[in-house]
Amino acid sequence: MQVHFYKYEGTGNDFVLIDNRDGKTKELDTTKIAALCDRRFGIGADGLMLLQHKQGYDFEMVYYNSDGRTTSMCGNGGRCIVAFANRLGVIKDKAHFIAIDGEHIAVVKNDWVSLKMNDVKKIEENNDHFFLDTGSPHYVKSVKDVRSVNVFEEGKAIRNNERFKEQGTNVNFIERQGGHLFVRTYERGVEDETYSCGTGVVAAALVASVNGSSTGADHCGIKTLGGELNVKFKKNVDNTFTDIWLEGTATFVFEGTVEI
Repeated sequence: MQVHFYKYEGTGNDFVLIDNRDGKTKELDTTKIAALCDRRFGIGADGLMLLQHKQGYDFEMVYYNSDGRTTSMCGNGGRCIVAFANRLGVIKDKAHFIAIDGEHIAVVKNDWVSLKMNDVKKIEENNDHFFLDTGSPHYVKSVKDVRSVNVFEEGKAIRNNERFKEQGTNVNFIERQGGHLFVRTYERGVEDETYSCGTGVVAAALVASVNGSSTGADHCGIKTLGGELNVKFKKNVDNTFTDIWLEGTATFVFEGTVEI
């Protein structure tokens, strides 16, 4: 079976996207998705998404990590699928869609996509890290020299420790550097450091607001290996957060046809 696909990236977090509104793409099991995402023998991506029809919404976002497994919300993936829907004419500059973690709205302006994330009602503070869920679970640790951290080794050890080994967690290392917060992330499902992680960036921004390292009272400028993002939010007196927006570029890379 031949499938037409599109490749998008959001600050280096890259994805294979398939328009499955007709429901014909039914042969994508775990093995085939992992093969399509393989960087040597496939298209190469951090994840794969299906854009599907859903009653009451502009579309449904179905997301798989590069290991071929369904997972939690992907923020950069959400921004990329909105840009994709805009390109297809499914939406026009504004989107209302459903993902694994619930409803989202988004706004598109050129290649800039602003995506509204779910409210965060709980941030767990520990001795040397924070833990929270921004659509995906995130461990966030402040470090003194984020560029020197061995993200793969340290992130892998935390992701597989006694607490997290069953369900896994994403692991973020953060440092305030001048006018931005630098964030590096080990992603479960990819099982490696990625150039950027949208839900991780949101988690880092909220933690920075709590620990005093945010670049603003209602926003945080973020730098990742793949580029820059912005997170806007409303912080409440009890350290809960509402009106959270993840903002940045979502760029079309190429399209093609693949045999599955």
